[in-house]
Amino acid sequence: MTKAIIFDMDGTLFQTEMVLEHALEAVFSDLRSEGKWEGAAPVETYKEIMGVPLPVVWDTLLPKETDKVKEEMNERFQTYLISSIQEGKGALYPHVLETLADLKEEGYTLLVASNGLPDYLKAIVETYHLDHYISDVFSIARVASGDKGELVEKACNSYGVTKGMGVGDRLSDFKAAHRNRLKAIGCRFDFSKEEELKEADIIIDDLQELMNI
Repeated sequence: MTKAIIFDMDGTLFQTEMVLEHALEAVFSDLRSEGKWEGAAPVETYKEIMGVPLPVVWDTLLPKETDKVKEEMNERFQTYLISSIQEGKGALYPHVLETLADLKEEGYTLLVASNGLPDYLKAIVETYHLDHYISDVFSIARVASGDKGELVEKACNSYGVTKGMGVGDRLSDFKAAHRNRLKAIGCRFDFSKEEELKEADIIIDDLQELMNI
């Protein structure tokens, strides 16, 4: 029997907002110089939809552009994000490393299931040495459907998870946890929404609170 905690990455472990605006501004600066965009980068729009699969992101931000342009902008966005992370412009949320260390000491298998792409997640893990505590990182690229519930199911099956928690900040995280019979823990952090947090079993304001659950 394996007891595990499966974490979302963006807005749960990693303070995505610290690198998001810089990367998004860089992408839309490129678009402006190419005559494909006017005005400011839609940072607030992205914050509203944070946590959705990347194809949905670009369909929302660039609804009038071709799939080819959206794919190219996503590739540039990933490059800018990774550069910002590696340059130390991001940060983990408070008490992440201490909490992960304590949970591992308690015998939990710690996993990540994220809508992020592999190279982006790898940059976070390597920069902040999360691999000292986390056994595996499951990117949405591992499932063709792009469904968070299926991704968490894959993580559970890979590690024989029979009980535990899913920790995240958005509705897709809570639904994925419930689908896989995990307790859904909602993080009231940067991108969370109160109406979505109502679907979580327990709401926390700091990751250290996991030690009391």
